[in-house]
Amino acid sequence: MLLSDFTLDIPDELIADYPLANRSDSRLLVVDPQSDELHDQYFHNLIDYLHAGDLLVLNNTKVMPARLKGRKDTGGRLELLVERVVSPTIAWCHLRASHAPKVNSGLIIGDQYAAKVVSREQDLFKIELLHSDFFQVMAAEGEVPLPPYVKRTAQAVDLERYQTVYAATSGAVAAPTAGLHFTTSLLQTLSAMGVHLAEITLHVGAGTFQPVRVESLEEHHMHQEWLEVSAHTVEQIKQCQQREGAVVAVGTTVVRALESAARSGTLEPYKGMTDLFILPGYKWQVVDALLTNFHLSRSTLLMLVCAFGDKERIFHAYHHAIKQRYRFFSYGDAMLIRNRAA
Repeated sequence: MLLSDFTLDIPDELIADYPLANRSDSRLLVVDPQSDELHDQYFHNLIDYLHAGDLLVLNNTKVMPARLKGRKDTGGRLELLVERVVSPTIAWCHLRASHAPKVNSGLIIGDQYAAKVVSREQDLFKIELLHSDFFQVMAAEGEVPLPPYVKRTAQAVDLERYQTVYAATSGAVAAPTAGLHFTTSLLQTLSAMGVHLAEITLHVGAGTFQPVRVESLEEHHMHQEWLEVSAHTVEQIKQCQQREGAVVAVGTTVVRALESAARSGTLEPYKGMTDLFILPGYKWQVVDALLTNFHLSRSTLLMLVCAFGDKERIFHAYHHAIKQRYRFFSYGDAMLIRNRAA
């Protein structure tokens, strides 16, 4: 399977740089699993496509203000992107500077927070804060880490809108963007209809934006992300399957979490890292339907969606969305697809 097989020409003008005024006013492209017809809807019309007994699974991760500016103790400027906080004072970070600092060298984050480089593993630096903790420093000095294809700096609007309304567990570098369309009111409406809600946590890392650099996808090493699927959520999924409802994943992050927790062949509670790389031909264990945004050409996220919904069918949907001027990527529109086997 080749990287070039997942190439799409997405016009730059369709990339959404800002969110819409109202979350659920985004468009929703629904793929009919029986006829392959495409239905142009709005996100609030999701209530017409979910049914009592279905289970909507949400990723409750919360985006950290993870972009930090500072300098080396020698004076050179640098920028940190906190990838994963492993203790209050230690985090793995991406680091940009004219010259990478050496292990054991000192850093100043913001104007006052002393730190040092503990070690380095490939693209990540382990940074230790000496007199404060990372969540304190991010709250005081951090910026929302917008995706690289959003060609503007973070603004006040992003503090609220690059975050789901149900975000609870801080640790992500990027938002689980399919969830950005939900309002509290829409979730309440779905609950009143008899649609059940469950949560997992997967802290989206910056690796989600890293391009695939090999043509043969068998040679690609997937980035790792931390997740937790609780015993309660596992029980909710089993109950949904028993009542023959659909397990609906809100976003590719939920897909990776649930399918990672079922890698043994049986869904079980799981807490830890995942490097699961899903390509066409993958044998699905848990997920029946997927609610997702539109993804970058040649990305692992597009590959996952093609694995779920059939590559030909997904490419047809993308070409339709381009023709109909849908908005793309993190602040863009959404699509709803069901696994053909479901």
